[in-house]
Amino acid sequence: MGKIIGIDLGTTNSCVSVMEGGVAKVIENSEGDRTTPSIVAFTKDGEVIVGASAKRQAVTNPKNTFYAVKRLIGRKFADAEVKKDLDLVPYGIVAHDNGDAWVATAEGKKMAPQEISARVLEKMKKTAEAYLGEAVTEAVITVPAYFNDS
Repeated sequence: MGKIIGIDLGTTNSCVSVMEGGVAKVIENSEGDRTTPSIVAFTKDGEVIVGASAKRQAVTNPKNTFYAVKRLIGRKFADAEVKKDLDLVPYGIVAHDNGDAWVATAEGKKMAPQEISARVLEKMKKTAEAYLGEAVTEAVITVPAYFNDS
């Protein structure tokens, strides 16, 4: 059985750890940092950038750089929290057909916040696999205390 990783999917930063000798070890990413910005960017060429690289290019590509999207998961576009966020972020927040809050690129492509968060989780998984030298098939992911079953 392979190693099981732990991922802290944060609104601002995320990190990944593994148990070694009964102690949790936070794994450094490819930049040498123990935390990775929870930021995902889409370039004009269709490339997906995650983490510090996405953060660095945000100034020149603000409408296609998504951060703090975890705040939108499980929320309706009409929610007061979402309405407040509309003026705080440079990217588009739009209503999906079912009323959920989604994000939109400058080109108008709509995506669920879960899709953006999945890109961050994918980066965390790859970070762990590079460190462990083996495929990871299981993970424990933290969720905020306000998440519930509804």
